[in-house]
Amino acid sequence: MAELLSVHVHIPQKDDVWQLKSQCLGLNRNSSAHQFDNKLKYDLPRKRNLDIEFRDLRYSVKDGHHKKGRKEILKSISGRFKSGELTAIMGPSGAGKSSLMNILAGYRTSGIEGDILVKGKTRNLRSFRKYSCYIMQDDHLLPHLSVEEAMMCSANLKLDESMPQADKEKEVHDILETLGLSEHKKTRASNLSGGQRKRLSIALEMVNNPPIMFFDEPTSGLDSSACFQCISLLKNLAAGGRAIICTIHQPSAKLFMMFDHLYMLADGEVVYKGGVKHLLPYLKSMGLECPPYNNPADYVMELTAGDSGEDNVNMLMNSVKSGNLDKFLANETFNNSNRSSKSSINTESEVGDCIQIDASENTQLLAVSNGNASYIPADDFMKDDQDNSSDMGGDNECHTFNTSCFTQFRILFIRTFMSIMRDETLTRLRLISHLCMAILIGLLYLGIGNEATKVLNNAGCLFVCMLFLMFSALMPTVLTFPMELTVCVREHLNYWYSLKAYYLAKTMADMPFQIIFPLIYGSIVYWMTSQPSDFMRFVMFLTLATQTSLVAQSLGLLIGAATSLQVAVFLGPVTGIPLLLFSGFFINFDTIPIYLQWISYMSYIGYAFEGVLQAVYGFDREALDCEKAAQSPECRYVESENVLSDLDVSDAKFYIDFIALCVFFIVLRVSCYFVLRWRVKAQR
Repeated sequence: MAELLSVHVHIPQKDDVWQLKSQCLGLNRNSSAHQFDNKLKYDLPRKRNLDIEFRDLRYSVKDGHHKKGRKEILKSISGRFKSGELTAIMGPSGAGKSSLMNILAGYRTSGIEGDILVKGKTRNLRSFRKYSCYIMQDDHLLPHLSVEEAMMCSANLKLDESMPQADKEKEVHDILETLGLSEHKKTRASNLSGGQRKRLSIALEMVNNPPIMFFDEPTSGLDSSACFQCISLLKNLAAGGRAIICTIHQPSAKLFMMFDHLYMLADGEVVYKGGVKHLLPYLKSMGLECPPYNNPADYVMELTAGDSGEDNVNMLMNSVKSGNLDKFLANETFNNSNRSSKSSINTESEVGDCIQIDASENTQLLAVSNGNASYIPADDFMKDDQDNSSDMGGDNECHTFNTSCFTQFRILFIRTFMSIMRDETLTRLRLISHLCMAILIGLLYLGIGNEATKVLNNAGCLFVCMLFLMFSALMPTVLTFPMELTVCVREHLNYWYSLKAYYLAKTMADMPFQIIFPLIYGSIVYWMTSQPSDFMRFVMFLTLATQTSLVAQSLGLLIGAATSLQVAVFLGPVTGIPLLLFSGFFINFDTIPIYLQWISYMSYIGYAFEGVLQAVYGFDREALDCEKAAQSPECRYVESENVLSDLDVSDAKFYIDFIALCVFFIVLRVSCYFVLRWRVKAQR
């Protein structure tokens, strides 16, 4: 694994340095120097400097009140976020800070005007996504994976395949040590605290050591201690040469002063962009002096929200547009450089600059791979790809990722299979429900399969079997897939894997369970209800039962991929009602009005029920048993042809029903994949 490059710190005075270091790393005066050294020795490798710049950036969305109108969210704003700096994007609600973050991270690509540059060149989105990451406000993690397992999945997907596994494990170990998660590496994500989940989200993206990192509200939901640890971590990451950009709503004064750069928005326009330490002097020069003992972050938020008057907001906007802010910052920087020419670490005037990187570190840029440091050419970070057309949120070719399609599929399959095995709802509960329902139905219809007087009851038994298999496969998929979709969107847009690999792994990992459970259920019901003792008929029955389960699961995947969780819960049962009505059990095909008969061809339950009747009563089955007199009307079903005729399936063909279910399965699975691509594109 990569050899770790330590951070060099200028030391003018021992006490001052200790005070600043301990503040950043959470140590007190009684902590030993050995403890402090252990905190720093796991610093991640330095990254090549990549500055991101935007000019005349505009962003608009459709206005809900006007069909043809558009609402402008960002109004021709410009700025530059430098590597080695911890940047905060702030502003009141509706100011456009989240929109700006999403645009810069590449999560928004439509309705945008203006230029976005990286190292002075127009950003190539696909290349940019390879060397950046976006950590969202909500920590979307797979709950059934441990910290170590999640990290190894990330390492195997994001690092080069040629890298030895031992080096990947060492890198994961070092990252967990750096973020204070090594003691929890065997803990599942569902059992982590809020701060630990946030650090794990950061650790997952730190595997390939991206030079640009975006954080959406990183302190959301954390207590004051966890907030300080989180911002201290971001500060240390920025000190390693990364550009760390995050939105933050209303930090405490202590956290606010840890930021290097502030980009303040109000109503889609810039009111301040510059160093945090220059904010209060600038506001004072504008006649807006922060009251004593007030939090500067609270004060500037009140100004931009218009609490002190709209005139002040307009004055700050005009100052930026006229260039007065740039002149002030230039003069302030010049004066500060003269005052601090003899020292690279200041005290109160340079709050937030806890660790200063030695300038000599920037003379040679290093990349670390397999324990050897090597020089990285500047253009390698932003190589242009040959094809950018597929980068609009759809799938990318697997070869553009660090791992092959097969490797992605293998890792994701193992991860998904492991999650399913540990999910009690998807495994134990499904198994228990199939066993219990099979025994219940078997006892209810015990031994009626070969009795001519109970043919209609037996038909009801067969229909209920298909009905249970449909809903038992449909509803869990409808509920679980939307919850994991957020993880898929985050990981795909952060360039972990292609959608093809994810979708195949997701569907293939659950397929063994969707086959085994119906086989267990069908076997119990078939023999308890005394269906024909013919192995071929038994196989035909189980085949259709399994196909019904797979088709229902495919429909659940499609509904879950196309809608939100709340809508999916409603649509799941509702879509089943028409399928049941037109299945042929409740009403014969000829009785259905002509203008509605086409719906019968869309009911896969109808094909399954029809095929099961053929398997049980078709193919010249021998005469059924009848306890009544031979001439009794109740014994007319001794001949199985009469059963098929009365149930309106005498002309049906088993192989047609089998092929129809296969077609339903393929069409629904392919449709689900394209819907998934559309959902990812819609996110952007």
